[in-house]
Formats: sequence, C-alpha cells, structure tokens
Amino acid sequence: MTTPGDAGQARVTLVHVKVRIGFGLGTHTTANDAGSFGALVDGLESLRFDSLWLSERLTADAPDPLTALAFAAGRTERLKLGTSILVLPGRNPVVLAKEMASLDRLSGGRFLPAVGLGQPSAVEQSAFGVARGDRAAWFDEALGLMRRLWTEDDVSHEGARFRVDGVTLRPRPVQLPIEVWLGGRAPSELRRVGRVGDGWLPSFCTVDEVSDGWATITDVAAQHDRTIDPEHLGVLITYSRTEVPELMRQFLERRRPGVVPEDIVPVGLEQLRSRIEAFIGAGASKFVVAPLDDPFDPERELPDVADALFDLQT
Repeated sequence: MTTPGDAGQARVTLVHVKVRIGFGLGTHTTANDAGSFGALVDGLESLRFDSLWLSERLTADAPDPLTALAFAAGRTERLKLGTSILVLPGRNPVVLAKEMASLDRLSGGRFLPAVGLGQPSAVEQSAFGVARGDRAAWFDEALGLMRRLWTEDDVSHEGARFRVDGVTLRPRPVQLPIEVWLGGRAPSELRRVGRVGDGWLPSFCTVDEVSDGWATITDVAAQHDRTIDPEHLGVLITYSRTEVPELMRQFLERRRPGVVPEDIVPVGLEQLRSRIEAFIGAGASKFVVAPLDDPFDPERELPDVADALFDLQT
C-alpha cells in the first residue's frame, strides 16, 4: 500500500474492504439554488461518484439536507444520498422517521443518514431549541424510537421527551433497517457510536485519531454485545486546491489547538489522494471529499477529483 510519502511513485493499493469515493458540500456552500446544485448533482451522477453528502447548519448558506437530497433523488438513478451530519436533537423523531423513510423509498434505498448532536455553537443550539446539556439524552431517546418506527407496527413509547401511542409508520423504507452512522470524535461521542451507531463518519481528523477512535468504538461495541461492520468506517475530508484559507486556520486553531492545519486539510489533489491512502491503511474505506474552495466549477472540479481518486476504489 502506498503511504503519504509515496506521492509520485507507483500507485498500488491493497485493501480488503470496498473503498468508495463520495463528494460533499460544507455548511457554507453557495451551491444552494437549482442551477448550481443541479449541475453538481448531474455531474456526480454522470461521472459515477458513489455518493453525495450534505452538511447541516441552520444559520449558514447550505440548503436543508433532506430537502436538497430529495431534489437530488428525483434527477438521479444510482447516486447514493447522505447527510453529514444531520442534527437529531430538536427534531420530532416521528416526523423525521417518516421523512427519512419516504426519502429512502422514493430513492430506491439510496439514503445514507449520518446524524449527530450538532455544532457546539450557542446560536445553532438556540435555533434548534435544545440546551447543550440536554442534547445527548434527546439523541439517544429519539434514535431508538426512530429505529422502532422503521421496523415495528403499533409502536408505543413513553419517554422523558416523547410519548407515542400505537403508531404504525408507512410507507416502510426500502432498507430494513436503515443503517444510521454517527459523527463526532470526543470520547463521549466515540462511546455513543460503539453503543448505538451502525457506522462512524468523523471529520476534521488526523489519521491517528481515526485509527485510535475506531479502536475505542469497536471495544465499546463489544462491551455492549454489538459488532459494527468493518466496512462502516468512513471519513469526511475537507480539502483545498491551493492553500488552507486564513479563516479555516483560525477555526482549526480554536477547535484543534496544536494540530498542523495541513494534517487536517490536505492541499491539492495529490495530498488528498495520499491522505485517503493513509486512512485506508488505518481501516477506513468510505470517503467523502468536500472542497473548501467555494464557489467551484463542477464541470472542472468533479472530473479532476475523479481522475485523481477513482482508481483507489475497489
């Protein structure tokens, strides 16, 4: 297997998992109207990217993920459709379970939800209406209830936040069950993935952090008599074509003090490829690459990314 220091040498990758390359948009994307977003979706479908992933921020320019993915589902036939990450606390789990089941059914089983607690932002938490200290308990109760609604009839639930009496959700999703991936890298978030997650999709991580985090997740899963499919380790990688912008450097200095920005954000497609190869060596196999440069031209960017990365897929 090639390593980050092997750039320019023969490209040989030996893996035992199915490597897939998807494309994502950040929370500040300007691809938020029918023209720009539609061109992106069409390009991803025609070039046969594995998936499209949309992030959520109520107070940023990005479109609502579920609405935009429904738009994408209607003009594609094979592109998988993921959320990275959809905020669960603050949403009615019965309504959300219905929305997700409908999207999965209308897309023919192409929906890939990754969910989380939301940004550590006072503005965002206020917009969702959930206090920071209440988010984890809300998340656990809501996710368990949603899974029951996707698979059971006559669901009743009496919890700290939600009461459901005899609900049968229709239509059922195509995927039974829908597999829900989680994000996050804090110790409590890693333990939650191990307890209740079907997969892990972290972002803004180094290779060592993903390797160590996955070891923690699998250990916790075993403690709860669970196993998580080794195929279900992914990474969202934000990249730049030229340099790490100053605003991103400032963000990383606040959120990741002591970490070299380029260890989080690869610069150029060769560095992006090398980083993916290193993550493959750590056991990851599902990748979402998200351009930091925005706006970008999908007619130029997507073919360049495909040419640089697609031979890594197995």
